[in-house]
Amino acid sequence: MKQWTRREDERLLTGRGRYVADIEVPGCLDAVFVRSDVGHGTVRDVDCRAAREMPGVVGAWSAADLSALPSCGPTAAHLRDLPPVPYTLLAGLSTAKAVAGREWPPLVKERVRYAGEAVAVVLGEDRYRAEDGAAAVSVRIDRLPTVATPSAAADDSVRLFDGLSNIVFLGEAGKPIEESVWREAAVVVEGRYRQQLLMPTPMECRTILAVPDGDGLTVWSGHQMPHRLRRELAELLRWPVGRVRVVVPDTGGAFGSKSATFPEFVVVVFLAVKLGRPVRWTEDRMESMQAATRGRGQDQRVRLAADADGRLLGYELTIDADVGAYPHLGAGLPMQTAWMATGPYLTPKVHATVRSVLTNTMVTYPYRGAGRPEATIALERAMDVMARRLGIDPAELRRRNFVPPESFPYETPTGRCYDSGNYAAALDLALETLDYGAWRVEQARRRADPHALPLGIGLSCYVERSGGEAGGLHEFGSIEAGADGMVTALCGAASSGQGHETVFPALVADVLGVDEDRVRLIEGDTGRQPEGVGSFASRTAQVVGAMLRHTAQLLIEEARVRAARLWNAPVGEVTWSGGAVHLTTDASTSLDLAELVRATGPLRVGDRFEAGMAFPFGAHAVVAEVDPELGTVRLLRMVAVDDCGVVLNPTIVRGQALGSAVQGIGQALYEGIPYDGEGVPVLASGLLDYLLPTFTEVPPIEVKDTCTPSPSTPLGAKGAGESGCIGTPAAIVNAVADALRIADPDLLQMPLTPDVVWRAARAPKPEEVR
Repeated sequence: MKQWTRREDERLLTGRGRYVADIEVPGCLDAVFVRSDVGHGTVRDVDCRAAREMPGVVGAWSAADLSALPSCGPTAAHLRDLPPVPYTLLAGLSTAKAVAGREWPPLVKERVRYAGEAVAVVLGEDRYRAEDGAAAVSVRIDRLPTVATPSAAADDSVRLFDGLSNIVFLGEAGKPIEESVWREAAVVVEGRYRQQLLMPTPMECRTILAVPDGDGLTVWSGHQMPHRLRRELAELLRWPVGRVRVVVPDTGGAFGSKSATFPEFVVVVFLAVKLGRPVRWTEDRMESMQAATRGRGQDQRVRLAADADGRLLGYELTIDADVGAYPHLGAGLPMQTAWMATGPYLTPKVHATVRSVLTNTMVTYPYRGAGRPEATIALERAMDVMARRLGIDPAELRRRNFVPPESFPYETPTGRCYDSGNYAAALDLALETLDYGAWRVEQARRRADPHALPLGIGLSCYVERSGGEAGGLHEFGSIEAGADGMVTALCGAASSGQGHETVFPALVADVLGVDEDRVRLIEGDTGRQPEGVGSFASRTAQVVGAMLRHTAQLLIEEARVRAARLWNAPVGEVTWSGGAVHLTTDASTSLDLAELVRATGPLRVGDRFEAGMAFPFGAHAVVAEVDPELGTVRLLRMVAVDDCGVVLNPTIVRGQALGSAVQGIGQALYEGIPYDGEGVPVLASGLLDYLLPTFTEVPPIEVKDTCTPSPSTPLGAKGAGESGCIGTPAAIVNAVADALRIADPDLLQMPLTPDVVWRAARAPKPEEVR
């Protein structure tokens, strides 16, 4: 596997990529949704009559218009009233109980529960005419009180569903900690942290194109889980699953935000079948900022106890999680935070509790890291506060508490079983790469100079889970060899920019001993690969890669069996090397793969393969300079040391580390979705308001790695896609707190805008802070 450039890059960078918006289908209609500008309210009227009179508008519907379908038509027997959006299984927890009585309508008929919720849809001959039609729809909504944070919503003073609590899920990990632990500890630190809501903001927003095809339907969508989408659409249509085909073309990013069956998808598919015409919806950026899923969104309380030597005694994490207006997608997600509360430390007692709470915001859903950044930020901020209280160097405090390498596999108090790790090695490499000692000297010099800007050094050590939860750690795939010598690998994954087209053919070629150019990949097509799970949770290298390796080995075994039969020889006398079968008793007898297929017929093998859960880890270090008068933060240096086990492609892993670190910078310093008193997001008018880090804001980032292979997968690989989102934010906040010598963690809440930093710089400094 020596190919370090990405196959797909030439196509994508020269404009030859093919996205959903690029697919030309004769007679295709464009969908535009009319959305509520109110965060919570009773729908009084949605009048589409004027829209239907607009030139080029094919139809306009409110929920009331689609309450029943015509009794005639080829599909009328299969369709009923517009069905609710399906709920899913997330984090191993069924949300069925949370969903009961809280259905998520594709179009709102009676009550909107978040700003941006769709109340009508317009179809036009093109997008321009559909937009004109949408502008002509008249909507009247009577406002209701709103609640935009889980802490505000938890008391049920404003209920999103009459007669039902806003608290939709309660969970815990670990056992409650005895009061004696806190009472007898030398030091106990406490803090409250707000993990702000974030927008995933992929380059390409959500898309779907539904094309009726005889008695079936082909759906094109930039999606992470095409087989799930096929299954759920078939259920909604009351069709056999074989009548729906889902194809994922080139996709411009996802970051976790494109794996659901969204309300808009239900409407588009429903109308395509109803009208017998192709219908496309391409979400624009403004629409995405109003109505696409959010990430993070937790109010946290932490308590951390240690003895006088800095040995951790107990850690308590209390989570009020914002799951948005409907519990379908995110009710169980915060358990990922609870399960990972232990972090990389030998804390003997850890207890995390979760309340998932409905709010008048768009639904919360996995966003790169999905629960693990929230766990790491809370714990690592508390670790730095503890280090200041004890007068111990933050790096040394962490070293004293790491799970040692000889303790793996390690059962955490919160129920995880860490597979492998050498946490101290990652931290040591980060400190060495940063030149930690030299920066501490520079910090001391600046503190002695009243005219120098303060400088801080922040650390963050993390462990995350990759691959998914039990029951979802499998994947399906097949490999077929052609008479022309070409090898086709098929799998149930779907790339949204991770480089599958490069990594997976290289992996298969390496196992078979053939040139990489002879292997091509087909994925994201339920018509070609009938079963699959998808791409999420940093699972593709760890799970899909292992499956393809396994399947390539099955192909080798089948080739040996065929050759033995052809040569009338025992299988034990047939070997495989260099992409060919060889007879050990006759050096002149061999067949390459193409010759074998021509002699014995088509060769295809497939299987379902299950891997184990893995736990990547790392250490991130940041040097930040703060201007207390302006409240600005300048990142001078960043080091990211990540351990994702065996690296399959260093270039791609490095790109994942850099990209996720930049998103971590965004959470720490720039990104966030504040809501006004009416439940309307105030920074949702574009990317000039919702700030993302650009090249100007990104400091030099040095990416390094250690390698601790995972015993849970034959490749030894662990997930690599989310490391920066998990490790970087806490390191940045800790660096700012160190620069300003802030002991009260509540003073620095992300994002660290100039206003937040300016106010924190003026807060009284406790005497114990040196």
